[in-house]
Amino acid sequence: MRIYLAGPLFTPYERGFLDACAARLREEGFDVFVPHEHALALGDTSADVIFTKDWDGLYNADAVLAILDGPQTDDGTACEIGIFYTLMLWNPTKKGIVGLLTDLRGGRSGEGHGLNLFVEGCIDAGGEIVDDLDAAVAVLAGWRK
Repeated sequence: MRIYLAGPLFTPYERGFLDACAARLREEGFDVFVPHEHALALGDTSADVIFTKDWDGLYNADAVLAILDGPQTDDGTACEIGIFYTLMLWNPTKKGIVGLLTDLRGGRSGEGHGLNLFVEGCIDAGGEIVDDLDAAVAVLAGWRK
C-alpha cells in the first residue's frame, strides 16, 4: 500500500519528523512518498515541478498520512488533504486520510482540535485523526487488509 506523507517540510525539524514517520511506515512494509525526498533530489523547486511531482504522488497513493501539528495546519498539507479527499470520491479504491495531531495545543481546544473545521471535516469524512504514530500505523494497517 502506497502512503503519501503530507506535512510541513520547511525546517530541518519538520523534515526530520517526516523522515522518522516515513522510516517507521517503511519498517511496517508501506511504500511511502515523501515530497521533500523528491524535491531535494530534483534540485528544481519551481512551482510547476513541485506540483507535478506531488500531484503524481497523491494520485498514485492509496492513503494519506497528514501531519497536522503547528498553530494551524500547513497550507500545502491542507491542499493535499482536500485533493486526496476528492480523489477518494472519484476512485473507491483509495483507502483514506489519517490526520496525525501530536501537538499539545491540539488537545486544548476540545471540539475542532484547534484545527480549521473544514480540514477536520474533510479528514473525518475520509478517515480519522489520531494523536500518535502508533495509532496512525494501526489505522493504515487496517486499511491494508
